[in-house]
Amino acid sequence: MWGAEFKMTARDLFPSLYFIPAIAYYIDGALLFLCFKSLVFRDFSLTKNDLLHLAPLVTYGIFIWTAFYSQSETHRLEMINSESFVYSANYVYMEFFSKGVRAIYAIACVVLISRYSYRLQDTNSNMEKVHISWLRALVIGFLVVMVSETILAGAKIINVFSELSLQQFSNIGLTGYYITFALVNLLVFNAVRYFGAFEQVSEISAVSKPNNEKHLQPELAAEVDLAIREEKIYMDPDITLDTLADALSIMPRDLSTLINRHFGINYYEFINRYRIEEAKRMLESSDYVSTTITDIYLQVGFNSKSVFYTFFKKLEGITPTQCRQNITPKSS
Repeated sequence: MWGAEFKMTARDLFPSLYFIPAIAYYIDGALLFLCFKSLVFRDFSLTKNDLLHLAPLVTYGIFIWTAFYSQSETHRLEMINSESFVYSANYVYMEFFSKGVRAIYAIACVVLISRYSYRLQDTNSNMEKVHISWLRALVIGFLVVMVSETILAGAKIINVFSELSLQQFSNIGLTGYYITFALVNLLVFNAVRYFGAFEQVSEISAVSKPNNEKHLQPELAAEVDLAIREEKIYMDPDITLDTLADALSIMPRDLSTLINRHFGINYYEFINRYRIEEAKRMLESSDYVSTTITDIYLQVGFNSKSVFYTFFKKLEGITPTQCRQNITPKSS
């Protein structure tokens, strides 16, 4: 973690503190994970279980005290100056452990962002307006850096048993430090930049309710379906679960449960199915022969051509263009 000159200076001036900064490797992965978790979940709070994140740090503390700080001062200085300790098998194993833990946390962050993206589909019909691409890119960046550092640490283990030329590995490792520094700054910058538009979700899922409650009744589902078709509320490109629930005079939580359990899909898919149905009707209608496909998908509530084509192909088995070509137009 040191530049060559700084490492020598620190070793000469503060030999007793030489291994203290290394504790960052055993806690930064957990802090990164908790940081992302606090960004995406509105009800995030630390619990007693989160103390488990300190386990790698405690492990390092026990190791470094036993292997280094418990030795005499003369012996410690000899271990530092000769660098025999940092190239010993036990230290290299611990270094690999720290990098592996960081990589695991980076993977956990990727899973967390994927989970967050899926949860957003429970409340949003337009995912294009939700700014999470920067978050996903940052997480992938951290993952690449931390996995590469784990591989480098693995190379050091091999070097313990057979000599390797580690100069290139050293250059790659130094580059990784610079990239990590840049990623942390980007995380802070974008968190501030998108804070106002950033939509948090609830980490805790809705509590399961008995099957005889109102939101599970087929009659209510039929009423909701009829109201949506008649009012064509889905044509609002930015309609959310809350606005739809308000229009239907239903509690958002009950509407969400109804959609998930009765229709078997999330809110994002629920609204877009109505949009695809309306788009297909327009493509088949002689009243819209001169209307472009772009105008049609914008009119029914889509903001993205790729999303529209993906949904249409998924539900209808053909593309909108094929639908228009294969079906003889008929009046509405």
